[in-house]
Amino acid sequence: MDLTTTYLGLKLDNPIIAGSSGLTDSVGKIQKLEQNGAGAIVLKSIFEEEIVFEHEDILKEAEADGVNLDQFDYYDFHLKGEKVKKYIDLIKESKKTVSVPIIASINCVYSHEWISFAQQIEEAGVDAIELNMFFLPSDFSRSSQEQESMYFKVIERLLETVSIPIALKISYYFSSLGQMIQRLSNSGVAGLVLFNRFFSPDIDIDKLKIKPSFVYSTPAELAISLRWIAIMANKVGCDLAASTGVHDGNAVVKQILAGAKAVQVASSLYKNGPEHIRTMQDTLKKWMTDHDYPSLSDFRGKMSQEAASNPAVFERVQFMKYFS
Repeated sequence: MDLTTTYLGLKLDNPIIAGSSGLTDSVGKIQKLEQNGAGAIVLKSIFEEEIVFEHEDILKEAEADGVNLDQFDYYDFHLKGEKVKKYIDLIKESKKTVSVPIIASINCVYSHEWISFAQQIEEAGVDAIELNMFFLPSDFSRSSQEQESMYFKVIERLLETVSIPIALKISYYFSSLGQMIQRLSNSGVAGLVLFNRFFSPDIDIDKLKIKPSFVYSTPAELAISLRWIAIMANKVGCDLAASTGVHDGNAVVKQILAGAKAVQVASSLYKNGPEHIRTMQDTLKKWMTDHDYPSLSDFRGKMSQEAASNPAVFERVQFMKYFS
């Protein structure tokens, strides 16, 4: 079976990517993921706030030491920024140690201040950057148009700064999701990841405190990304990768049938260990053998909205109308 795929212009031995998480924050963990068959690895995210706050602290320290801030540029930050330095070191050591593509992850909000440091990430040898972007729909101070325009401003600045491929990981919180996915896919990014996952709050009714809930995704969450991968396949100007709810090999098969170039997994690896990647691959290979598909390209997109015998099912959302 030929499991190879191309994602962001990178050749992957198989479509299963270890998604950004605590499982990708050290060289040892990254080695283990490669040994268990990960096609590529997305490093644990560095957050915009970490970069900006660290830079501000350095500026304050420099000003207190009498440094002329007019001559203080990001190269000084390159020498002093500990969190950025650790991230750069993780990239360098990972590239020395493993042969699979390494994708850096930056979790950002509105600011442009961090973008200069993307050049350092590129210089460290990373194969691509995944930009994890999400603006809260509960931010009432900005209109939906203002929020959406920020995606394109950040992408434009980043494309001017680096030459390596950029993937954009987005949510489904848009007023016109399909149109936005199309617009973003034509912005110059090499790929879109559908979708990112969020902290889910719960309430402790005894202690009257907010607590986290549903830390890991569930197989049921596959439905949202599966629907939109299938709807948008062949309607976008870049690669599509599926994320959230991919817990077994059958889910991998479904997402490729829908039109995905690759899938990202994290929660299932927390639950089952890195060796679960091999189990997922075995399921994928067996399905391909049973259905006489020698390569992924032979069945990718066969169940997309355009190719499905009943394409309306991907768009139907009113439960009773459909099942009555």
